[in-house]
Amino acid sequence: MPRSSEPGTKGERTRERIRTAALASFRDNGYDATTIRKIADELGMSVGATNYHFPSKNHLVQELYLDVQHAHRAAAERLLENETRLIDRLAIVYATGIDQLMPYHAHAGEFLSAAVSPRSPINPLSAESASSLDIVEELFAQAVEGAAPSGLPADVRALLPRALVLAHLLLALFWVYDTSEGQRHTRALLERGLKLLGNVLPLARVPILRGPLRDVLSLVTEVRA
Repeated sequence: MPRSSEPGTKGERTRERIRTAALASFRDNGYDATTIRKIADELGMSVGATNYHFPSKNHLVQELYLDVQHAHRAAAERLLENETRLIDRLAIVYATGIDQLMPYHAHAGEFLSAAVSPRSPINPLSAESASSLDIVEELFAQAVEGAAPSGLPADVRALLPRALVLAHLLLALFWVYDTSEGQRHTRALLERGLKLLGNVLPLARVPILRGPLRDVLSLVTEVRA
């Protein structure tokens, strides 16, 4: 392993300084105003030195995605320990996800504009974004598997986490456009959606409905595939 990758080396400390400055700038100034040059100037570094650790701003956006999702996981897991009901566990994952996004709402539209192209490396469904989205899927899988027995068929339980991830992305999209105070409309939509899900999931135990529900979940999960 190169010396600069070893814990505590100058290279690692420099990388962390750049990363920390970029995350603060994204939060306070937004996507458009955050540039490699601005970060380099703030840290008293050359652009070349900054690019050595992060070749482009999009690489720093991926660090932002990971930072948000690591915080999301930490917040959700603490609350999941005390809840066993499936819908309530899903509510925890969704709500804590929104909470972690809140500091970025003022500039969320800028990130959406940059990410909306299918070819954009910061598109949430891009290969470059897979690591952060995997954290979300793992959280939903944890929420489903750790719930008290619900009688859901195993195939439905297996498909559910990935479908819930897509719903998470759609909720985040709604949140970007939500200008209500504290984005209360987003939280109201989440509450209604979870209530509907709580009414639909038990239908999977009905043999005649299990197949169609499984097919719907399979179709939804193909979006990420």
